[in-house]
Amino acid sequence: MNPALWISKTGLAAQDAKMTAISNNLANVNTTSFKRDRAMFADLFYQNQRTPGGQLDQNNVSPTGIQYGTGVKIVGTQKEFTVGSIQNTGQSLDVAISGQGFFQVETATGDIAYTRAGNLQKTPEGVLTTAQGLPLIPQIELPDNVKDIQIGKDGTITATVAGETDAVELGQLTLVNFVNPAGLEAIGGNLYLETAASGEAVEGVPGEEAFGQLEQGSLEGSNVQVVEEMVDMITVQRAYEMNAKMVSAADDMLKFVTQSM
Repeated sequence: MNPALWISKTGLAAQDAKMTAISNNLANVNTTSFKRDRAMFADLFYQNQRTPGGQLDQNNVSPTGIQYGTGVKIVGTQKEFTVGSIQNTGQSLDVAISGQGFFQVETATGDIAYTRAGNLQKTPEGVLTTAQGLPLIPQIELPDNVKDIQIGKDGTITATVAGETDAVELGQLTLVNFVNPAGLEAIGGNLYLETAASGEAVEGVPGEEAFGQLEQGSLEGSNVQVVEEMVDMITVQRAYEMNAKMVSAADDMLKFVTQSM
């Protein structure tokens, strides 16, 4: 096979992968606390016909080499955990994390997952859950007769209970952090799982040390910047077209050689 055909094929595959990431980013532009994906690439191995610095003859050293690249490959997709815009909702159970950190939740299988989506709800039993019905860890239960729920910047939950004049403390929201959040495994539903790459979860109180504060009555929006994604999309389209033209040109060269022999 003509090397240019293979190299251009890797270019087409790489641009297709990046377009997939861009399309997912744009699809989730209004998803609560969504974090954009970034595709990362690296060049493939090189065919060395002459090593730089190699001996040309008895008296001369090659100032440059002859190295032919063999294309490009995708080496990973990475979540960018920059904080999205904080959007006011006015709902007492909506909580945005202003800074670093994740809420802990228990999945249907009993595993621990992590999320930044703070659109909380109360079950008929009074248990605080995510929008998908997953209970928070530690579990917090609100009595039926509570009103004026207040969630402090440090995660303290207080409310007025019927028959009482003073607010009572009902629980404490905590956050966890990771050494490498980009190493978390995204599983959908605004959820992430701990991996060996992310490191172990470190629990703490909102507002302390490296943990962000909580903002009641607000939600964190997606950190996708539409204009940037559109610019990237156009760039990828052009790169894909150039690689496709390279495939066509290499094929024409191969046909010419075949017909001339």
